[in-house]
Amino acid sequence: MLKNQNELPDLSAIVHKKKGVTIGVIVGLAGILSLYQAMYTVDEGHVGIIKRFGEATEQVNPGLHTKIPFVDTVEVLEIRTRKNVEKLNASTHEQMPVVAEVSINWTVKRDQAFDLFKAYGGLSQFESRILDPKLRSAAKDALARYKAEELIQNRSQVIAQIEELLVVGMKEYPVKLDSAQLENLILPAKYIQSIETKQTEKNLAAAEKHKLERQKLEAQREVNTAMAQRDAAKAQADGRAYAIKKEAEAEAEAISLKGLAEAEAIKAKAASLSKSKTLVEYVKAQQWNGQMPTTIMGSDQNVLWSIDSKK
Repeated sequence: MLKNQNELPDLSAIVHKKKGVTIGVIVGLAGILSLYQAMYTVDEGHVGIIKRFGEATEQVNPGLHTKIPFVDTVEVLEIRTRKNVEKLNASTHEQMPVVAEVSINWTVKRDQAFDLFKAYGGLSQFESRILDPKLRSAAKDALARYKAEELIQNRSQVIAQIEELLVVGMKEYPVKLDSAQLENLILPAKYIQSIETKQTEKNLAAAEKHKLERQKLEAQREVNTAMAQRDAAKAQADGRAYAIKKEAEAEAEAISLKGLAEAEAIKAKAASLSKSKTLVEYVKAQQWNGQMPTTIMGSDQNVLWSIDSKK
């Protein structure tokens, strides 16, 4: 049997059914949201600071973690090396105004990051309240210890001085300072011009000194050449004199030997003549020029041969 078409549906049942579905959806979404809120990650190079109702309670390392949803919040703190740059007005030792730009590399110590956060509320607060003022103070103090010319010539010493002063000023804070740099140094234009003029004069003086040294070198080279030529001429003359001396000695020796030989020959010849009358006659015959003597002195003087014997 069909129901009356005018009969209305049970509205209360429908409402209760929809309400149940809505509550289920809400509970499901709340569960998903709670699960999402309970899980979080901390990236490498950072640490997490857990805050419960605004109070820092714990430090966690990089990785996946869980927390109490809607109760705990996480602040991430970088522990990698950071760089702070400060531009400042300072004065040199002679009270010359300069504009300097200095920087410092620094790192939060991992085991003391929680203490830094509790004391300063984060890195930006620590930089603005502690690090930057200390860096400016150290830079001004270091620059005031040097004259303007020394700042240019001894830049590395100035940087080392800034580092030393900053390390002393920051030793009680939970950070590690790596290296400072003097990024830029602006001196007054008039001073720069005077330095350029002075450098130009130095360059000219150096060029003139080099020219004089070169001339001196050339003069010394000429002296050395002349001395070498003189020594060579002397050596050549000494060689010729030595050769002449040796030649004269050899000639004298030859003459002496020749004289001795001739003396020995004459001596031997005289000895032979004294022993042989016939040999005497023979020698006379060798020395005769073929003409008869016109005068014979003495009765015992003999001619080379007896004329009477030939008649």
